[in-house]
Amino acid sequence: QVRLAESGGGLVQAGDSLMLSCAAAERSVNIYCMAWWRHTPVSGREFVAFINMITGNTYYQRSAKGRITISRDSAKKNTVSLHVNPLTPEDTGFYYCAARLQWTGACQPRDDYYDDWGQGTQVTVSS
Repeated sequence: QVRLAESGGGLVQAGDSLMLSCAAAERSVNIYCMAWWRHTPVSGREFVAFINMITGNTYYQRSAKGRITISRDSAKKNTVSLHVNPLTPEDTGFYYCAARLQWTGACQPRDDYYDDWGQGTQVTVSS
């Protein structure tokens, strides 16, 4: 089990960029996949992106591709970032990160695939 903490949310303007970060408190635990999800007023809970922490392979929600980038921090184990550029009002929501601790061959864009979740951080985009 890992404790995840998100940071970087806040009130931003449409057209700006935003970087969210998620770090696991336990650096010695092996995390195989990390993902970002969000809960928006329009779509409810939705998958945003995941990254394979071993290979660096990424996968995005279709609407996120091109605007959103997930990356792992090479200097800090078990830390990932989510970069959104440009922001739109539809990006408003509560953003969560999640971690998968058991390796089964491939990361998945399913919420039941992940073992641990962070508390989340609010992102509000004004038009």
